Amino acid sequence: MAASHLALRVATLLTGLLECLGFAGVLFGWTSLVFVFKMEHYFKDQCELNATLMVNSTEQADCKAQDERFSLIFTLASFMNNFMTFPTGYIFDRFKTTVARLIAIALYASATIIIAFVSVDTAPVLFLAMPMLTVGGMLFLITNLQVGNLFGKHRSTIITLYNGAFDSSSAVFLIIKLLYEQGISLRSSFLFISACSVWHVGRTFLLLPRDHIPYPLPSNYHYGLCSCSHTLMRTPPSPSENPGPEQQEKLRSFWHYALTRRFIWHLVWLSVIQLWHYLFIGMLNSLLTHLASGDRVLVSTYTNAFAITQFFGVLCAPWNGLLMDRLKQKYHKEVRKTGSSTSMVALCSTVPSLALTSLLCLGFALCASIPILPLQYLTFILQVVSRSFLYGGNAAFLTLGFPPQHFGKLFGLVMALSAIVSLLQFPIFTLIKGPHPNSPFYVNMTLVLATLLTFVHPFLVHQECRRQKGSPSPAA
Repeated sequence: MAASHLALRVATLLTGLLECLGFAGVLFGWTSLVFVFKMEHYFKDQCELNATLMVNSTEQADCKAQDERFSLIFTLASFMNNFMTFPTGYIFDRFKTTVARLIAIALYASATIIIAFVSVDTAPVLFLAMPMLTVGGMLFLITNLQVGNLFGKHRSTIITLYNGAFDSSSAVFLIIKLLYEQGISLRSSFLFISACSVWHVGRTFLLLPRDHIPYPLPSNYHYGLCSCSHTLMRTPPSPSENPGPEQQEKLRSFWHYALTRRFIWHLVWLSVIQLWHYLFIGMLNSLLTHLASGDRVLVSTYTNAFAITQFFGVLCAPWNGLLMDRLKQKYHKEVRKTGSSTSMVALCSTVPSLALTSLLCLGFALCASIPILPLQYLTFILQVVSRSFLYGGNAAFLTLGFPPQHFGKLFGLVMALSAIVSLLQFPIFTLIKGPHPNSPFYVNMTLVLATLLTFVHPFLVHQECRRQKGSPSPAA
């Protein structure tokens, strides 16, 4: 590989990592941004304060109506983050990299400008701006995941790293909050983010191809700056891209796999765990305000701690991939000895990851349900590790458990359906904030019991592996 080509690929990798880390998943730093919005008195007119409640410089009124508005905005934005994966994935497949990224840049820049100029009177436009921001960020992630194709055997590591960077980008709103407390206005911060669109555009045309990055990568592949003096020489498609008659005979329709028990229980696994994470992030500011008895300084301290732990998602995510890679290597040795199905062996390597993710979520859910403020530090740690494992494990399971020809559609379908389940977070939030003093306890215990359902998925996959070990089997 020529030095110039290697330098270009490394530049693409590093700038892609920076893009995911700084822009793609900022929505999940919502708790930090809500703190600033409350300081700016957004939706304050919705509050009906008790005349006997004293509010001073160290107290913050627990306003149910205001919290509901912020919870609803996050519910809508997080729903769009998942539901729009299917159409945005189609845009990327159909119109290629450049068009998809220009759409992402337009959405992202428009959203940040709207947020920059929002005021107390125009706060409802956040219902439009935040979904635009999250859809633009998701497109940034989708168009960057293909960068892993440039590095062959390190492909999975890079994809996992980018997903971790997506999680860690929630720390951006913490930086905005800290700058706000130092006197830098919300408008200045979001105008700076909007101005970064120039960098996104430059990267789109100079460091990325107009089409897709192929896999496996042709030896004479050129793109971006190196494509000016070269033309791409197409190589014959690999057997996996052009299945032979025997492979086509075995390959069943998309709906056959979408209606299997394996896929349905994976949807339940993803939806329940993801609902816990979205609900926790969406109501964290309200929870901290309640546990800190309205002490604004304490709320700010715990909000900062939560946002800092989110940054470590980029370090946690690759461990899940490493666990599965090690298990695959171990099981492949068994394949040579026993003649077991390679696809089934790959599937079996996901069982510990699925079970560990469920266990982490259960621990996180139990800690989040106990109303003790110092315990929330442990909750924050379990939450970021669980969330890092969740999305990497989701992509890995769909890759290993189903034919690659259907991966894109199955990934889009599971994300879209789990997005519909995530809409439950708003009625759950309303129940928790209800008039009955024991409402949070009953709701949390119900959700903890629902979390136990997620252990059914790794158990069924394990049972399937035991039944079919030693003989090839289609998804069932």
